[in-house]
Amino acid sequence: MRQSVPAELSSFIGREHELSRTATLLATARLVTLAGPAGIGKTRLAVRTVRTLGRSRGTDVVWADMVGVPRDGGAALERELVRRLDGREALLVLDGCEQLGAEAGRLVSALLVRLPRLRILATSQRAVGPAGEALLRVPPLSVPPQPAPDAAAASVTSVAEVAGYEAVRLYEERARGADPSFELTERNAGAVAALCRALDGIPGALELAAGRAHRHAPAEALRLLTADPLEFLSGGAGRAGGADALRTCSLAPPDERLLWDRLSVFAGSFDRDAVVEVCGFAPLGPRRAAEALERITPALLEDAGHPGRHRLPLSVRALAARRLALAPDGDGATVARRHRERCRATAERAARLWRSGAQREARALAVAELPELRAAMDPLAPAGPGGALEIAVPLWFLWSPCGLVTEGRRHLERALALHPAPRPARALWLAAWLVASSGEAEAADPLLVEAWTAAVQEGEDACVAYLAHLRGLVALWRDRPWEAAAEFRDALELLPAEPEFGPGPEALRAALTMALAHTDPASVPVEDGPPDGPVDLWARSWTGYAHALVQRREGRPALARAELLRALEIQLLLGDGLGQALSVELLAELEADAGCYEESARLLGAVAGTRPASACLPRAERVLRARMDPEALRAALAEGAGTPLRTLLPEL
Repeated sequence: MRQSVPAELSSFIGREHELSRTATLLATARLVTLAGPAGIGKTRLAVRTVRTLGRSRGTDVVWADMVGVPRDGGAALERELVRRLDGREALLVLDGCEQLGAEAGRLVSALLVRLPRLRILATSQRAVGPAGEALLRVPPLSVPPQPAPDAAAASVTSVAEVAGYEAVRLYEERARGADPSFELTERNAGAVAALCRALDGIPGALELAAGRAHRHAPAEALRLLTADPLEFLSGGAGRAGGADALRTCSLAPPDERLLWDRLSVFAGSFDRDAVVEVCGFAPLGPRRAAEALERITPALLEDAGHPGRHRLPLSVRALAARRLALAPDGDGATVARRHRERCRATAERAARLWRSGAQREARALAVAELPELRAAMDPLAPAGPGGALEIAVPLWFLWSPCGLVTEGRRHLERALALHPAPRPARALWLAAWLVASSGEAEAADPLLVEAWTAAVQEGEDACVAYLAHLRGLVALWRDRPWEAAAEFRDALELLPAEPEFGPGPEALRAALTMALAHTDPASVPVEDGPPDGPVDLWARSWTGYAHALVQRREGRPALARAELLRALEIQLLLGDGLGQALSVELLAELEADAGCYEESARLLGAVAGTRPASACLPRAERVLRARMDPEALRAALAEGAGTPLRTLLPEL
């Protein structure tokens, strides 16, 4: 047991708020516990705190390191500390209280009673427990945010975007110590940001990874970490590696060890209800699972922005997953089945929310659960490709209206490639839609034919209707509105009044309205006040786009612009990339009509990467090519491509 304050532990990046908060709590509470997972920086914060207090207040500090103290050594430690501290006004630091398990709570309670002039600063992976304990959760270092689910895969991360985050600063400093030539550059900034996120912003893990910068560039380190976290994190002097993960699990009592293992099935974060539903089965029932979760919560990472949701640190999850795979009596298979069933129910609940008009809530639910849904859509899992499609198809709205076309297409194509014949009509329709939305209308034709045959054989009237709707969309993109209008009318006639899946009647009527805006503007229906019942926001955005087409044709550009801005608000909210592209292209036409050619070109540049490749050239671009100098046009398009849409349209 070390009894002197450790030397200053390298540089202290971040933590200024936690340092101040700890000192403030120690002024009023006799027991303050710094809690968090291994490697989070609890010891470092304790060292900095006592050194600050020593300089400013002359505090008498005694340091006791629990590493090496046996589980049954609490009584002997109590006697020694009482002998040393009796009669002294002192601050006792108990570092690593999780080593003693439940004995730590008894030890602390006894010391506070026997030594009334004593204050205690404890570090632990769990609450120590006595009444009056002031628990301070030590957070990870700040990391660059995860790119939005609908962000372009090819987008480049710049140094300026990531350099200010604490985790990046720590990685850069330690990497330069290991490799003096290391620099954060435009080429490696994205990989460094992703590595910091993968390591959860945990300082111990970041230092271990950065210490190998002379052997592995950030991108290579990220690849190795993803392939085998425990292998990558093993060894070295840093915390949060394999040994720390093993200690975290092994020190816990049986209920908690079992819960640690079962929690590894979650790919992302989880809340109490999810844990009870997935992990609460014999011999760890729902009530005991909830109680065990409450006890281990300080050793989990909080999901920023989602109160009540937590996740496992990477190293702990990797170790627990390995243990779960080797568990007897098929425990791992049971957890995986329950997890998949919950994901299927979540996908169906999100689809019901979308159909009921709660589209923002549907998108928020699907995005929050996306890591779990992705894991459950693995066609190689025991549920097979059929099980993957049971989740992917209800999420149709996430893939197309909400802009995750590329990801949705990948899930559908992987599952369909492994699915035995005959393949289900709903999945074929959705795959065809996503292929066409990716700009490969011709590649969708075989899927359309197979989907129509399957839909007729299965009696899927809704699927037949959606196939007509898809043919109409392709015709509209190719500037054949008369053909599109005929397909949309067929789709509306075939669609059941309350389809079980897919777009509702409002969305199909909106598509017909768009076609009529081109072919017969006088027949475009005018809305008389707010509609009755739930509002399909996605359909409303397309209807607004159609009305803007009519207003422009009839010489009312201000009204057309107002309609488009309302439509864009919805499309930005939902992440509808195609909707944004077409609405902005029509705004660009309005700017070109007014002679504002550079503004028009910037708008076109802002959405150039989100329109279907098979769509015909934007009308505004044809005008600009005739009216602008080619070099000026290229410059304005490039400027728009690098400018956020809301900056170009401050009215939004």
